[in-house]
Amino acid sequence: MVGSSLTDEEKSVANTRLKVGFVLLVAGSMVLMSLYINPTPGELAVVFALGVVIGVVLLWFVLRNLQEFRETLR
Repeated sequence: MVGSSLTDEEKSVANTRLKVGFVLLVAGSMVLMSLYINPTPGELAVVFALGVVIGVVLLWFVLRNLQEFRETLR
């Protein structure tokens, strides 16, 4: 059988990068959507911070449901 070519440390780094990327994608998309209403730089900063918070909540929700889904497959 062929095993994974990544070490546990490399998997951990890759998972962390994916999580950070997901949160930044959510926050960045919120900033881009807010550009439509011509916000001030302060408002953009608030939208980005709010996007990070929402991204973390969404990440938690996705990972929790993914864990439950994996358990049902076993």
